[in-house]
Amino acid sequence: MSDQVPTISFPRQQARTRRFTLGAPRSFVVAGDGSRVAFLRSRGEDDPSTCLWVLDADGWSERLAADPLAIGEEGAELSVEERARRERARELARGIVAFDATPQLTRAVFALTGRAHTVDLASAGAPVESLPTSEPVFDPRIDPTGRRVAYVAGRALRLVDESGIDRALAGEDDPGVSWGLAEFAAAEEMSRLRGHWWSPDGETLAAARVDERPVRIAYISDPTNPEDPPRAVRYPFAGTDDAIVTLHLLRATDGARVDVAWDRERFPYLVRFVWTPEAPPTLLVMSRDQRSSQVLTLDEGTGATSTVREDHAEEWLEVFDGVPAWRSDGRLVMVGVSEDTYRVEVDGTPVTPPGLQVSRVLDAGEDVVFQASDEPAERHLWRARADGTVERLTDAPGVHTGAVGADVLVVASASMQDFGATVTVRRGDDEVARVASNAAVPVVTPRVEFSRSGPRDLRTALLLPHDHRPGQRIPVLMDPYGGPHVNLVVSARNAYLESQWWADQGFAVIVADNRGTSGRGPAWDRTVLHDFANPVLEDQVDALHAVAAANPDLDLGRVGIRGWSFGGYVAALAVLRRPDVFHAAVAGAPVTEEGLYDTFYTERYMGHPSEHPEAYEHNSLIADAASLRRPLLMIHGLSDDNVLVANTLRLSGALLAAGRPHEVLLLTGMTHMVSSEELAENLLLLQLEFLRRSLPA
Repeated sequence: MSDQVPTISFPRQQARTRRFTLGAPRSFVVAGDGSRVAFLRSRGEDDPSTCLWVLDADGWSERLAADPLAIGEEGAELSVEERARRERARELARGIVAFDATPQLTRAVFALTGRAHTVDLASAGAPVESLPTSEPVFDPRIDPTGRRVAYVAGRALRLVDESGIDRALAGEDDPGVSWGLAEFAAAEEMSRLRGHWWSPDGETLAAARVDERPVRIAYISDPTNPEDPPRAVRYPFAGTDDAIVTLHLLRATDGARVDVAWDRERFPYLVRFVWTPEAPPTLLVMSRDQRSSQVLTLDEGTGATSTVREDHAEEWLEVFDGVPAWRSDGRLVMVGVSEDTYRVEVDGTPVTPPGLQVSRVLDAGEDVVFQASDEPAERHLWRARADGTVERLTDAPGVHTGAVGADVLVVASASMQDFGATVTVRRGDDEVARVASNAAVPVVTPRVEFSRSGPRDLRTALLLPHDHRPGQRIPVLMDPYGGPHVNLVVSARNAYLESQWWADQGFAVIVADNRGTSGRGPAWDRTVLHDFANPVLEDQVDALHAVAAANPDLDLGRVGIRGWSFGGYVAALAVLRRPDVFHAAVAGAPVTEEGLYDTFYTERYMGHPSEHPEAYEHNSLIADAASLRRPLLMIHGLSDDNVLVANTLRLSGALLAAGRPHEVLLLTGMTHMVSSEELAENLLLLQLEFLRRSLPA
């Protein structure tokens, strides 16, 4: 076991600290002139109430700007829209979980349990002011001049000005139509959580109108309260109609409206909208099959758009955070593909080298600051200078991200040497401050052995019990995610906390990144086109056998696998299609039929069901039900509006019809995230009991 003497069990500590996120600083924003940094952080390791903080460049002193407890509104009921936003953002905390500010961070606005508040960030000790708005308030946005705040209430876009006058800018009586909100596909799959944007002069709002009436309704019920009616949600199942999203310009003074025109028949998805002082308002729109996209600039007076870039791909186009963007010299910054590399492009010309896989753009001014990797287990910050040179800004092995403003760079660095992330503030080449973390120190310390497995150099991590003795045979537990846009084998200690706990329960835990996971480039990503099952499962088996060949203590006669979401799909797939290798599985919130998941994600990889029915049939687990010969535990939240519980129930029904024994654990009131402290702890313990029972000594 670990040399530490734990005062709390790891399952309880992980649940209480919301996976060690409480107390950790996050959501950094740097003023455009570098005068201050704003960020969120709770006061302690088990304090879920997040506060707004400011770090002033004058002495780089840190101060509290807004405290939810002092405001006195903690604990109020969240609106339906706010609960949905937090689910899409995987937000586990309470308090001030998001904020918006003027470009120089002089004033900020935030919603706290349905009410809007503003605070002067430039003045220490400034009072928090409550705005006279309709309620509940959702997604308040302050205009760049600080005079007005736009927000959504009752699916209408509203505005309150400095005189305290609150009025509606746009809204309709039909509950199927909203203004200023992001539709499900945008929030869950495009990383676009917002639906309204201010012009740089604060005189106009760009607003998305979302008509969800064509979208099918899914009903989510709470069987523990049979008197309550089911909750109806609009869910865009693969192959069905999406929401109709249009964009409009609304004048702040009187609501005068200009409709934005583009070829919505070809490009129905509004992926990004950007409006900065340096460039015209800019849209990124995409086709339904995600093989074509356009970057458009917008004429504010007429609503007409002009195409400045068009991209095509045979398989699909990726969506990147931070682009489109405009350099200070007026040139367009995008991420394109060439030489099997995701590369920063300026006006269509690559400015980053082959082999350096770009994952996001942080800033595009005179230079372009971006995150990228030349080794999948690491993410570093880089700068592409205007003179054509490219330099790495972070040195230590690990996962680095950040925020930029003027010559100030905030860097959050996670590594194998430390728990959590170390946050430093740089001005030019000098480190000028560090931002303290109040996050808990875990009671387990991961001991990780990294390797490259098999002919495809699969990045793999092995964790053994701390008290393991050579020659002692131990069962194996595969611990994958396996899906696109995620890789678990990273140089960050906190990534392996739960895996080490499982190892200390007597397992050799293997974490392996298969084909399709991030960090290896476009060709690697596209190996899962129309086929999640074969490449993913083949690579997990190859990683298992390669690690076991180098570690003879691993007992290949006792191999379990567990996972959540896509990892839950992989776990169920493993025992259904390779029972010769896998002897037990825990499948949490799995997609068991691709047709039960959403359009934007599923059709990117599987294509449209009417065009590629064989892909949906091949990747479905339902037809495999009769082949189950191994213990299978499925876990699912009854209130999950991301991966609907119908996925687990349909597979369970097929297993029952085939006479195949299995176990199902349904979580009442839980969504795709398990937010209850007691439930999160006991879920780990129940999985442990199942695996010990299924993989006996």
